[in-house]
Amino acid sequence: MKVCTDDKILEYFQDYDRIKPSVENGTEELIPAEVVYAILDGENALKVWREYRGLSQQETAKLAGISVPYLSQLEGGKRKGSVGVLSSLAQALKVEFELLLPAL
Repeated sequence: MKVCTDDKILEYFQDYDRIKPSVENGTEELIPAEVVYAILDGENALKVWREYRGLSQQETAKLAGISVPYLSQLEGGKRKGSVGVLSSLAQALKVEFELLLPAL
C-alpha cells in the first residue's frame, strides 16, 4: 500500500489554494468524475463532453459549423476529424482541444 507523505499532502492543498480563485471566477473548470470515468471506460470523448454540456448533436454541429451526420460519424468512431474540425468542436464545447483527442 502506497502512503502519501506530508509533503505530498501539503502540495495537494497548495494546488487547491492556487486553483480555487480561477474556478470561482469561471476562468478554470474542474472536470467532473463522471466525465473522466466515462472517457477512461472507452466512451467517445466528443460525445461524453457534448452530453455533459447538455447539447444535442444538432446544436453542437451548428456551433462547430459541421453537419449532423459528420458529427455522428465522429462520435461513432467511423471518421476521424481534422485538426480544424476538432478545434471548432472544442470551442463549441468549451473544452481544451486535447480533451477531444483519442487516447494513443
